[in-house]
Amino acid sequence: MFLFAMGLLLVILQPSTGQFPRVCANTQSLLRKECCPPWDGDGTPCGERSNRGTCQRILLSQAPLGPQFPFSGVDDREDWPSVFYNRTCRCRGNFMGFNCGECKFGFSGQNCTERRLRTRRNIFQLTISEKDKFLAYLNLAKNIPSKDYVIATGTYAQMNNGSNPMFRNINVYDLFVWMHYYASRDTLLGGSNVWRDIDFAHEAPGFLPWHRAFLLLWEREIQKITGDENFTIPYWDWRDAEDCVICTDEYMGGQHPTNPNLLSPASFFSSWQVICTQSEEYNSQQALCNATSEGPILRNPGNNDKSRTPRLPSSSEVEFCLTLTQYESGSMDKMANYSFQNLSYSKLPCHPR
Repeated sequence: MFLFAMGLLLVILQPSTGQFPRVCANTQSLLRKECCPPWDGDGTPCGERSNRGTCQRILLSQAPLGPQFPFSGVDDREDWPSVFYNRTCRCRGNFMGFNCGECKFGFSGQNCTERRLRTRRNIFQLTISEKDKFLAYLNLAKNIPSKDYVIATGTYAQMNNGSNPMFRNINVYDLFVWMHYYASRDTLLGGSNVWRDIDFAHEAPGFLPWHRAFLLLWEREIQKITGDENFTIPYWDWRDAEDCVICTDEYMGGQHPTNPNLLSPASFFSSWQVICTQSEEYNSQQALCNATSEGPILRNPGNNDKSRTPRLPSSSEVEFCLTLTQYESGSMDKMANYSFQNLSYSKLPCHPR
């Protein structure tokens, strides 16, 4: 299921994708706590008549909560998505999506039975036309509203337990910015209190699979809005890099000639507005990021905290990480030096923070 595909990846707490299908962002769906929209192909909920899926109660993990989150029933993301919906589409076979109307990743065709292999490429190996097309796709995503999804601008309690829906439209690119914010934001405890020592998308066993699903979903949305089913996200191989070679106007934007914190006006990214950057302000207001523009992109490559991350990892350090056979050495054990997921996220040599 598209909405909840990432909601089952973390074992500490069920994380949120931060996505709400537009057809379920209404009082009726919230009060019934059901999100089982009809599939356009046959008009039945979850495409049941076509044997794509059925509307069922969600399955929640029975694993005990970790000690790093000493609360219960205070965060909408706990046991996701049960606070908002406890009945959703459970898709069969290779079908997925909030109404079972799409194919699982790697499959295509009318019945989602055709294997489809796509290869991601190094961005520096793209032709000029391929690179320009990629940048144009990003710009399109930043300027076209999401057809299928909206974002929540309030918590379930602020929505009066569903009777007062609080959602708004968002463009396709910022939908994924908001998703990442929502999954990693602090827990609002009421009044001026927040719990900062929690992150549903990072510093836990789900860090790598969560982001893998995140990129697949983002890739899929770009394919949908462009009609380019062969689109894949290019990558930058940052191993052994001594500076940000991707930070040029030809690619992701160079440095402004007079203000190193801004992008060069020659890059079309210089006109972009960022969202969801003011976490302390949201916390003080006990509010969610509502995707209001918060100013231009700020970037100053090389001006990072050298005591935290002195440099990007080397090829040999990455190879070392890949030799580790133990993925997780303990529940949320941030000090586990030989835990693959810890090294891949929290400290050198693996993660280029």
